[in-house]
Amino acid sequence: MQIKETEFQDKKIIRWLMNGDPSICWQVIKDLLDKSEKVFDIERRKISKEGWGKKLLSKQDKNGMWAGSLYNHKWISTTYTMLLLKSFGLPPGNSNVRPACRILLDEGFYNDGGINYFTSLNHSETCVTGMILSVVSYFQYDDQSIDNLAEFLLKQQMTDGGWNCQSFRGAKHSSFHSTISVLEGLREYEKLYPEKHSTIRRSQLKGVEFLLQHRLFRSHRTEKIFDPRMTRFSFPPRWRYDILRALDYFQEANLPYDKRMKEALEIVVTRKCNDGKWLLQNRHAGKTFFEMEQVSKSSRWNTLRALRVLKKYNVILS
Repeated sequence: MQIKETEFQDKKIIRWLMNGDPSICWQVIKDLLDKSEKVFDIERRKISKEGWGKKLLSKQDKNGMWAGSLYNHKWISTTYTMLLLKSFGLPPGNSNVRPACRILLDEGFYNDGGINYFTSLNHSETCVTGMILSVVSYFQYDDQSIDNLAEFLLKQQMTDGGWNCQSFRGAKHSSFHSTISVLEGLREYEKLYPEKHSTIRRSQLKGVEFLLQHRLFRSHRTEKIFDPRMTRFSFPPRWRYDILRALDYFQEANLPYDKRMKEALEIVVTRKCNDGKWLLQNRHAGKTFFEMEQVSKSSRWNTLRALRVLKKYNVILS
């Protein structure tokens, strides 16, 4: 299957995307139109002043949190709100995020070097540590404990290359969900501290190999689809894994094509509607401040992400 470059120059789709929220528009300008930072930054700076970004920031508590919760009030807690603001591309220098980063670290940093918001646990939670590393690294928060979070995650990497937050209960095989959260965290840490590239990239490549060995969504034992929900595209993904989330990480991390991606990429291609858009196929149940898109309707988020993934790997699908 050959993906032609003209698909990514569909002016009608670009116009439709650009009629969306600033958090969508700046990424279209950067990732699909390949414009310079000087150009896309104009749109990016609107995120805190208009639309979804402004709405989320307006919900922040005076102490820097959201919903008075660090993690558990899904999906309106501080952790998930900050993850969403990161997905929007809110500029790291925004003054609202610094108190949130501080409280996420101060209240969660545990004696083993990771993050633990849970009184029921006597160890840090691997997935949450990956999420918090992703957030605080992206927003360039200056704190020594960030290095500890990365070190904790490196130590938690399993022999098959991935991660599993249930390893403390004896899990021997990595989890798709845990692995993608950790990979995203390490990727943001790598960008924040490029001098640590070799160690952090080496760990990421082991995690990527775990996903590739499973062709991104198949059981290592039966080779059947591990969970059909992994082939349905949601946004925001929250803590859950799906193949579009994984492929979007691959393209952002500038990973080369591997033939084991092919099946997942073909699924992305087949999910394109006749009008050139992708639908929001799934929504993870839980409380939100507001809904950005409707299930079974055209999704700018999924269309943007699918197009930039296919743009990255377009000459390989044959």
